[in-house]
Amino acid sequence: MGLEEKVPSGIMLTTVEQAAGLVRKSSMWPATFGLACCAIEMMSVGGPHYDLARFGMEKFGATPRQADLMIVAGRVSQKMAPVLRQIYDQMPEPKWVIAMGVCASSGGMFNNYAVVQGVDHVVPVDMYLPGCPPRPEMLLDAVLKLQDKIQNTKLGAHREQEIEEEEERQLRRNLPVVEQTGGEQR
Repeated sequence: MGLEEKVPSGIMLTTVEQAAGLVRKSSMWPATFGLACCAIEMMSVGGPHYDLARFGMEKFGATPRQADLMIVAGRVSQKMAPVLRQIYDQMPEPKWVIAMGVCASSGGMFNNYAVVQGVDHVVPVDMYLPGCPPRPEMLLDAVLKLQDKIQNTKLGAHREQEIEEEEERQLRRNLPVVEQTGGEQR
């Protein structure tokens, strides 16, 4: 005998977190940061053949103040890194980042002093998308996976608890494991 049985039919029950997650995932506005050939594939996803708008991403914008998703497509030079960080800082919370292509993810074949070896050295990345350049279908898949992540993001005190648990898991992964058998360590 829960609350569900006492509510008249036709009334949908949900939590605030689920409702907020649905709204956030269904209305993402990406800020494009196309720097190389991956940007061509990103532009094709916005076209009629792939129709990214059906997933709630109607507006590709150039202004960071109206965006909550940054898609970094291509290699980031050392001179462009501060600009990338400034644009990221101008985006309102909550915000997410997709590193599109191997150059944005790890520097790609440009292993030299002029190219940042992964945008995660400049901004926090939520989703890495491999490929040189990745196919538009792969970007669609990454967006859908990010939307699932956004849908299940906790709010308020639940979010703080989730962050603390994740930090503890990270600490446990980085600590060396010491086995003790009969008084000696391996």
